[in-house]
Amino acid sequence: MMRLGSITVAGAVLELPFSVVLRATHQLPVTLRPANSSGIDRELTALTRLTQASPAMPSAELTAAIEAAHAAADVIRGFYQRNVKIEVKADKTPVTEADVRSEEAIRDLLTRRFPSYGFYGEETGKAHMDAESVWLVDPIDGTKSFVRECPFFSTQIALMRGGRFVLGVSCAPAYNEFAWAERGSGAFLDGKPMRVSNVDGLASAIVSSGNLKTLAASPAWPRFGALIGSVNRIRGYGDFVHYHLLARGALDVVIESDVNILDIAALTVIVEEAGGRFTDLTGGPVGLETTTVLASNGLLHQSVLNQLRFGN
Repeated sequence: MMRLGSITVAGAVLELPFSVVLRATHQLPVTLRPANSSGIDRELTALTRLTQASPAMPSAELTAAIEAAHAAADVIRGFYQRNVKIEVKADKTPVTEADVRSEEAIRDLLTRRFPSYGFYGEETGKAHMDAESVWLVDPIDGTKSFVRECPFFSTQIALMRGGRFVLGVSCAPAYNEFAWAERGSGAFLDGKPMRVSNVDGLASAIVSSGNLKTLAASPAWPRFGALIGSVNRIRGYGDFVHYHLLARGALDVVIESDVNILDIAALTVIVEEAGGRFTDLTGGPVGLETTTVLASNGLLHQSVLNQLRFGN
């Protein structure tokens, strides 16, 4: 008989195969040591149990997405810091065997659990996109970081139902963070509920930017410069990092002008369930064709839109 273990997700104890429980504690073998607020370094190779305190019951979909993210981490662990071969896709972005094999692991698990659902993967493509429910997956968001042995990469898994993103998992094992959210159940980071900041003035705001090529070539670029001059601090954390920081209240606004929906679909749910707001740079809703982002704590959203006037 297979041994079972338990893992707490959304306030309920899930009985999972013992191997899955073990995967919930594994981290990639790196030794990045950021200082915490008390100045004590924390080993990122330490084991972290996946726990949560939401009163809502977890869905089978959330359980599967979490398991799939851990399955991908198992694959990625075998390639990270191993001088993997890099190929360049038609869109001039890099891809490695780790990208492909980790997405295959995710796709296999999710399609076996939910055979009627569609699937949209960064590496293995689209299937049944007309289904009511569609998984969106980027197995390694931040492949450029991955191949340069920088820990700022993550696995992104989202579920879209009826054109709306309803579930998001963001797993960044080398950075030692695991975030997830489900509509109506709140957002969680490493088992702790997340909430955006209550900063309500730009003069006190911390803004993080990501890819900005399109913004830089637009009439809004000088207005972005004026925005920088009006806020407290400007940073450029990029990829999943600044969305996790936004959702837990460590910064207040994220601006990007060159993204793929697979990079951000899961993060839209996480940020919004943490109390924030997530649109494109014109203030429009996020969908499959979205390529720009304005994410905020909600209180600052309209002020940033008014200053940027992107697209005008």
